[in-house]
Amino acid sequence: MNIDNTASQMRKGVLEFCILSVIKLGEAYPSDIIDKMKAANLNILEGTLYPLLTRLKNADFLTYRWVESNSGPPRKYFSLTDKGAEFYKELESTWLELANAVEEITGKKN
Repeated sequence: MNIDNTASQMRKGVLEFCILSVIKLGEAYPSDIIDKMKAANLNILEGTLYPLLTRLKNADFLTYRWVESNSGPPRKYFSLTDKGAEFYKELESTWLELANAVEEITGKKN
């Protein structure tokens, strides 16, 4: 067992919640999601993000629209569906419960 593998698994567990959190703020282009995640020190690669976006879209949690770009191909902007907003609320509740439990066990608050 090594710390890099464990840290990677912990991050993977919260990626969907973080992606939905960014999109919840308003329509998001994938590079905007990546930038927000990097700014929070939660680095994510396109090769990780796109499959997650596809999975969330296929579950009807996300929708998208194409927007013409002046500097290249059209851009796909993602937004939450009503079902996605409900799923987000459930994830948020689960996250808060988990964070509180970890804080109680470790005696540390962030």
